Amino acid sequence: MNNKIVLLALIATIFIGCNEEKGIEISSESFTEKELSICENSSCPEITINYVEVLGNEKIAEKINKKLNDFIFKSLLMGEDTIPKAKTIPEAATDFVESYNADKAEFPDMAGEYFAEISVNEIYSTPDHLCFELIQYLYTGGAHGYGTTSFLNIDPKTGEKLSRDQLFKNKAELTNFAEQKFRNQQKISKNESINATGYWFEDDKFYLPESAGFTKDSLIFIYNQYDIASYADGPIELKIAIKDIEPFLSID
Repeated sequence: MNNKIVLLALIATIFIGCNEEKGIEISSESFTEKELSICENSSCPEITINYVEVLGNEKIAEKINKKLNDFIFKSLLMGEDTIPKAKTIPEAATDFVESYNADKAEFPDMAGEYFAEISVNEIYSTPDHLCFELIQYLYTGGAHGYGTTSFLNIDPKTGEKLSRDQLFKNKAELTNFAEQKFRNQQKISKNESINATGYWFEDDKFYLPESAGFTKDSLIFIYNQYDIASYADGPIELKIAIKDIEPFLSID
C-alpha cells in the first residue's frame, strides 16, 4: 500500500512539473469582414486582421493574448468610447461595421468606404523576451487614413509586459546615444537645433518614442505620423544595431 502511495505521488509530481514547464507556441491567424453574419447580405467596410495567438501554458497564454487582443479591439474602436466593450475580434469588427452603417445613414453622401488593416507579428523571441510588432491603419473618412506602429515586449515566463526599466539601463546615456544616431541619419549636425530640419520635438529637445522594438539584429524606434513631423513626412524609423546598443540593455 505504501509503495502504491509513493508511486502515485511521484506520478502526480512529474505531471505537475511537466505542466509548469510547458512552454508557449505562436499560431498565425487571420480574420476578415466576410466572416461576420452582418456582412452576409449587405456591403461592409473592408476589415483585414492578421494576428498571432499564443498557445501552450494556459495562464501565460491568456495574459499575452489579452494584451494582443486589446490592441486589436482599440484599433477598431470608433466614436466617443475610449474603452472597448467587445470581448472577441468578431464583436469588435461588428461594432466597427455598425459604426460605419450609422455614419453612412446620417451622411449618405459620405465619400469613401471605411476600412481597417491590422497586423500583430512576433518579431523577436528568446526564452526571456518576446517582442510583438503592432500595426494598424484605418480610414474613417476625411482626406486620408491614419496608421501607427508600436511594439509590445513580453516576459514569456510570466506573460507580463516588460517595462522600459526592465529593458534598458543608463537611459539618459541611451537617449544621448540615440540622438547621435538620429542626427547622423537625418543629417543634423551636433551644433544645430534638433528641429533645424523641420521636426517638432517639444522644447527643442530630442526624446525617444514610447515603445521600442527588437529583432535579432536591431533595436527599432518608430515615430509615427504627427509625433515629430507632419503626416506627409510619414513614419520616421530609427534603427540601431544590437551590437551598438548592448551597453544599454538590461535584458539579453
